[in-house]
Amino acid sequence: MAEFTGERVIPGQVDVDLLNEHLARYTFASRLARGKRVLDGGCGAGYGSAELAHCAQTVVGIDFAMDAVAFARENYRQPNLCFVQGSCAALPYRDSVFDLVVAFEVIEHLENWREFLREARRVLAPNGQFLVSTPNKLYYTESRGAQGENPFHVHEFEFEEFRAELKAIFPYVSLYLENHVGGVTFQPHEPGNTVEVRVDAGEPAPDESHFFVAVCAHRPLVGNPTFVYVPRAANVLRERERHIALLEHELAEKDGWLQKALTDHDALMKQFSALQADLEKSNRWASKLNDEILDRHRRIGELQEELAREQAAAHETSAAYEAKIGELERDTAAKAQWARDVEVSLTAEVQKQTADLVAAVDALHRTEKELEERTAWALRLQDEASGAAQQLELVRASRWLRLGRRVGLGPVLPAK
Repeated sequence: MAEFTGERVIPGQVDVDLLNEHLARYTFASRLARGKRVLDGGCGAGYGSAELAHCAQTVVGIDFAMDAVAFARENYRQPNLCFVQGSCAALPYRDSVFDLVVAFEVIEHLENWREFLREARRVLAPNGQFLVSTPNKLYYTESRGAQGENPFHVHEFEFEEFRAELKAIFPYVSLYLENHVGGVTFQPHEPGNTVEVRVDAGEPAPDESHFFVAVCAHRPLVGNPTFVYVPRAANVLRERERHIALLEHELAEKDGWLQKALTDHDALMKQFSALQADLEKSNRWASKLNDEILDRHRRIGELQEELAREQAAAHETSAAYEAKIGELERDTAAKAQWARDVEVSLTAEVQKQTADLVAAVDALHRTEKELEERTAWALRLQDEASGAAQQLELVRASRWLRLGRRVGLGPVLPAK
């Protein structure tokens, strides 16, 4: 089932006065729909299209909301009635195909309402009529009161604006003022075939009217009679008395609810007092805790300042250390370079001295060898001298030598 949102009227889901307010417009339009091809723009739930189908040749209901079209198709089935989904600002029909176009409580919902008026003129036959209604902005705004603007309405009209916009599209416009009025009916007990209506004359007051209804055409309109719609002959006073009794019953129930609510309120107030006492106690504890927190925050601030000073001093000390370390590193680097230079110099000297030492060792070795050779030679000479001395002694001791000396012969020997 479609849902009543406050804007789309669905029979059985709305107040009967609201339903009759909408049915009255379709009853007004049915006078002009007899035997005609009718388009119901913004048909909604479809009840109005069905009303027109009772006397029209054909009726097409069009609505942008697919759920509304589906509801209408399901609930209003007649051989000369169909429902389609589409936009009133871009009607899916060729020119001049309808004798009557109706659009009740639609124009105020459209962003491009001027395009809708042009579309209605396009699809209307040369001798056709266009019926359009809209709430009076002045009355409607006042009636909503604290509810504020209607969120479903895009543009609302005052009387003069409504008439001017219609006349800008259609050359002939006849305007009606729709209102709820009080009346008295005399209905015969035995049904009759005639109805007599008296409407007291009065000055029309557009600014105080509930709704504006316009009949627009390409050609001059003939006649503009006052139309009275009485939805059913009944005792309105009796109905109101019953309604008042129902309201009184509801008021008594609400009084009971109010009394219970007051009792509950007293109990809640006692609970509130107890909770408030607990809250005050908690607030005092929280205040004390807050003071302690503030003291700790102050102490933290002092410690942070002390830490900042110590960090500054440490930074200065660190900077001095870094400077000293830099100086030591530079000194160490210089000494390391000196050591490397000394090492190179000593290495060269050692290599030179080592070469000299090697040369001296070689000379020593040669000298030792020569000495050994000369020692061996001297030993040989010594051995030879010793042998010669022995031989000489043998010669001296030789009797032959002594004999030669006696005779003056033989070698002269060196003395001992």
